[in-house]
Amino acid sequence: MHAFFGELIGTMLLILLGNGVVAGVSLKGSYAENGGWIVITTAWGLAVICAVIVALAIGSNAHLNPAVTIGVGIATGDWSQAPTYIAAQFLGALLGAVLVWLHYLPLWRQTDNVAGKRACFCTTPAVRHTPSNVLSEVIGTFVLVFVAAAISSDNLSPNGLAPGFGPFLVGLLVWGIGLSLGGVTGYAINPARDLGPRIAHALLPIAGKGSSGWDYAAIPVLGPIAGAVLAGLAVAAIGI
Repeated sequence: MHAFFGELIGTMLLILLGNGVVAGVSLKGSYAENGGWIVITTAWGLAVICAVIVALAIGSNAHLNPAVTIGVGIATGDWSQAPTYIAAQFLGALLGAVLVWLHYLPLWRQTDNVAGKRACFCTTPAVRHTPSNVLSEVIGTFVLVFVAAAISSDNLSPNGLAPGFGPFLVGLLVWGIGLSLGGVTGYAINPARDLGPRIAHALLPIAGKGSSGWDYAAIPVLGPIAGAVLAGLAVAAIGI
């Protein structure tokens, strides 16, 4: 149960803080309105640090991402926790999105930008081009899983990292991915992070919300899974 609740609460916190900054920047009347890409990517990196620390403290391995769970499974051959982790991650992402909606409740009605409202929940590509969009998610997720494996590797630190330093490094990693690679698709790099909030967007009574973008929804799920599979195979082959 500790593993389930660690992934659930950690992922919920990740989405609350990560999608929360998108809402702050996108919704009309917010003090953070028009804060820009640097604000969004920085807050997402900080959200990862907070979420990973909480998940570890509760008792999970703080994957917070089905792609990470899949990559770890491929690299190690251990799938024992995968069903528990993935179920908790999707549910946590859905709950986190509901909290974002509640937190910004007065601002949805006064915001006319339909695409901006949807961005507070899930991703949309800057330019719709399916092969490029898939490749972007594959590359971004490969970097996430591969570098995260290196951070936790005994080859890097045989005696283990100091408590809290690993989450800090992973947060910097996500910040770097957002700054360097996120401009193409909004860097979902996490199937739960996109699909859970997209379901929330479809279900919640958001004023003037428009479409939930289901014609794009498969890309931020399948792209990250493919990237994680490749990263897991690379980690196993290299012996990180």
